[in-house]
Amino acid sequence: MNHVQANALEKTKIHNLRFKRKLSAWKKIKKHWELYFLVLLPVLYLIIFKYVPMFGVQIAFKDFNVIQGIWGSQWVGLKHFETFFNSPNFWLIIKNTLGVSFYSLLAGFPIPIMLALALNEVRTGKFKKSVQMVTYAPHFISTVVMVSIIMLMLTPHVGVIDRLFSFLGWEMTNFMGVPEFFKSIYVWSGVWQEMGYASIIYIAALASVDPSLYEAARVDGASRWKKIIHIDLPSLIPITVIMLILSLGNVMGVGFEKIYLMQNPLNLSSSEVISTYVYKVGLVGANFSFSSAVGLFNSVINLILLLLVNSFAKKISETSLW
Repeated sequence: MNHVQANALEKTKIHNLRFKRKLSAWKKIKKHWELYFLVLLPVLYLIIFKYVPMFGVQIAFKDFNVIQGIWGSQWVGLKHFETFFNSPNFWLIIKNTLGVSFYSLLAGFPIPIMLALALNEVRTGKFKKSVQMVTYAPHFISTVVMVSIIMLMLTPHVGVIDRLFSFLGWEMTNFMGVPEFFKSIYVWSGVWQEMGYASIIYIAALASVDPSLYEAARVDGASRWKKIIHIDLPSLIPITVIMLILSLGNVMGVGFEKIYLMQNPLNLSSSEVISTYVYKVGLVGANFSFSSAVGLFNSVINLILLLLVNSFAKKISETSLW
């Protein structure tokens, strides 16, 4: 057999092997078609609502005109990005966005972990379920109702907090009108609302810990505090790293609804963030190209942060998103 025939035979073998693999894959799909159908639905959702709209991102590089359409609008390159970077509001918006995000992360990230650790140590079933119900319930309060509660609590002269201050003889304060108070009100009301629901994933991680580890620690005379340090916390590290990566990857994506509802002309210097700015400029001001440029800038920064944090986590630990 010469060299040409050997190559032809090798190619035939490779082709047959690939055909067998494809045939085997189709057999698996036909056998478990229900599972693939379930996967198909979220994939279609991502394609239709996440990837297809990316087509419109190009208006960030054009002077978009509704009559001319996306293709007919004039290409202007980085004009809108430069306008945003040179805007007098640029550093204020970035500072507020980062300030709210990191404040929320520092205050809101460890509290669900501490709540999960505390609930894991509770041995009374009824008390544990009661605490879980009380802490989970605020998550299901809508944003509008939540902001209404905040307003009713802090409204001058008629709010509960102001009434309490008045009863104690202290000076009444318009908390929602003081810029310095805005971030704390936003963050700590969010911590109260979400800490119970956010602790579920950590409670689930603690439930998967091998009971023999606790028994061994009990035999060795370990206290509850030592069990938490040497058993519970190490078991939470993988899921904590994943949640931290996701949180840091969305550090520029401060939620729109709650901040916008809490805004007023008095606290605007502390409450104006990228999401509210994009809404006001893009939808209210009908400057679609400029708002798309700002939104694209925000998304790119989030993506870069996600990649950097994931890479850093992969280097210092065995846990990462990919």
